[in-house]
Amino acid sequence: MRRVKRAARTVIITGASAGVGRAIAHRFAREGDRVGLIARDQAALRDVQRELQVSGAKAVEWETVDVSDPAALFEAADQLERRLGFIDIWINDAMETVFSTVADIDPAEFKRVTEVTYLGLVYGTMAALRSMRPRRRGRIIQIGSALAYRGIPLQAAYCGAKHAIRGFTDSLRAELLHERSPVTVSIIELPAVNTPQFDWARAHISRAPRPMGVPVEPEIVADAVFRVARGSSREYWLGLQTVLTILGNTIAPAYLDRYLARKAVAGQQSSTPLFIGRDDNLDHPVTALHRTRGSFSAGSSEHALLIEGEVARTASVIIGAALFFAAGAVVGAGRRTSRRFRR
Repeated sequence: MRRVKRAARTVIITGASAGVGRAIAHRFAREGDRVGLIARDQAALRDVQRELQVSGAKAVEWETVDVSDPAALFEAADQLERRLGFIDIWINDAMETVFSTVADIDPAEFKRVTEVTYLGLVYGTMAALRSMRPRRRGRIIQIGSALAYRGIPLQAAYCGAKHAIRGFTDSLRAELLHERSPVTVSIIELPAVNTPQFDWARAHISRAPRPMGVPVEPEIVADAVFRVARGSSREYWLGLQTVLTILGNTIAPAYLDRYLARKAVAGQQSSTPLFIGRDDNLDHPVTALHRTRGSFSAGSSEHALLIEGEVARTASVIIGAALFFAAGAVVGAGRRTSRRFRR
């Protein structure tokens, strides 16, 4: 049976100059979509544009924007739409983090992480809605994290922003349903990913940051996001690590408090001392480090399960109920046996 060729879509990606965003740009361009890139670093965006053009992308445009500036972001969205066509898919990926205890992070640093990771997503969503709502079509994809459900030490600012994204997106989704809008919004919750963030994030710790556990490669995330763009579920979980983190926190949050207190501080630091004067990207781009993969490919995974969040929750409830009744049956059988022996 002959495959029907899909019409090209206009896809806008924030945080597109490195890591997950860069991988996502490649994935959609490879499928023939028109791609709009948004990030702070002009040189890095030019590099991504050249990469995509060499690989045969149909149309690639970019705008140099800090997503924490709503007016500039709205203008960038308008410019990209004029050059590429109406926006079909908007992907909010821009993020920043600081590795630090709450006691050691500066309020201005905390604010900056929140402005980029949370408010940048809010402004990006608003920009997408300005294009999508009048036409009554479009899809918004929020790049989330398992840390939206379970905060960990040394990343309170980032975890707080990811928690906020869930609340914001739930509210928006309900509003769109109320007005019977065909515009859809989904979150994909990620595990640790091998991106340059660990090489350039600001850090107030003794050793260089590293991902906790086994990270996945950005291309795995990009493939999952491409699949989410064709789906309709409200939330997706990528990787077994994400599933276990979310469900584990639902079942035993106090246990995770103690576990993370023991493991997560050392688990997010490599054996390399953090050298004085290390450049970071909190206030400005670090152009030399803009690439797709980070420094931990040797220990990264090339595979990750993608599952709908509601399916995972339902399965966990069924399994939990089955275990509960099985345990009850075992206890009941034991009591009946004990009574027979006593007779």
